[in-house]
Amino acid sequence: MTRPLIFHRTRADWLKVLRANNIRPTRSMGQNFLVEPEVVEHIAAVSGVEAGDLVVEIGPGLGILTRQLLATGARVIGVELDRELAAFLRNDLDSHPDFSLVEHDARHVDINTITGGMPYQVVANLPYSVATVVIRHFVESGNPPASLTVMVQREVAERMTAAPPAMSLLGLASQYYSDAEIAFIVPPDVFMPPPKVESAVVSMRVREEQVLDATQRDRMFELATMAFQRKRKTLANGLSQGLARDKADVERDIEAADVSPTARPQDIDVAGWIRLARVFPA
Repeated sequence: MTRPLIFHRTRADWLKVLRANNIRPTRSMGQNFLVEPEVVEHIAAVSGVEAGDLVVEIGPGLGILTRQLLATGARVIGVELDRELAAFLRNDLDSHPDFSLVEHDARHVDINTITGGMPYQVVANLPYSVATVVIRHFVESGNPPASLTVMVQREVAERMTAAPPAMSLLGLASQYYSDAEIAFIVPPDVFMPPPKVESAVVSMRVREEQVLDATQRDRMFELATMAFQRKRKTLANGLSQGLARDKADVERDIEAADVSPTARPQDIDVAGWIRLARVFPA
């Protein structure tokens, strides 16, 4: 006999689940479990997931958002690295015909294999330490998602959507690949345990066509990484050091991209980085 799937639990129910399964949030993995149904419903609504859609959920944790996504009629593939949580999800959700679990690191998972090459959307709760890598891994794959709906620390969300003079490497990645905007703020008290900071949900609608080819794109991120590693220096100083080239030559190339050599990397918008990638060939 198939065990009925439990879609709704209270905060007290979730606390019992954690204790019964000996699950303890791990700081190193940025684990704070979302337990507020209204927030989960809001995330699902922002994602635009509908019946028949394929969703890759990164870090499903206890599966509260997974249940909401399944309730829309979507098919959900959970990618979970934590062994204890993976075991819990298998026991708790594997009876659902539209749920499958991949126990793997989302930074390295084979996207075509898990999706079968089908169109899909990403929904994720991303720790800051892996946000850039995970986003790039999915959007640069041979089968990028149509959208990403990601919950991150509020500070990270603001970096993802910031404009000059507050650009960052994460902001460049987010805005180069998508139209990114903060959908709503998530308070600490809807998590267990409550984090010390606010979170935010970012909606990213992935662009169907990218401006740069793969070589130019990689060059852009290589240059940006060099510059942001030296973000207190001017762009000319940072790139001349990173490229081990004469500063005067680097300045001329930067000017050819219609960018100021004395600008800091956080002052340069996405269009500026695209022009720099074209001027500084790999």
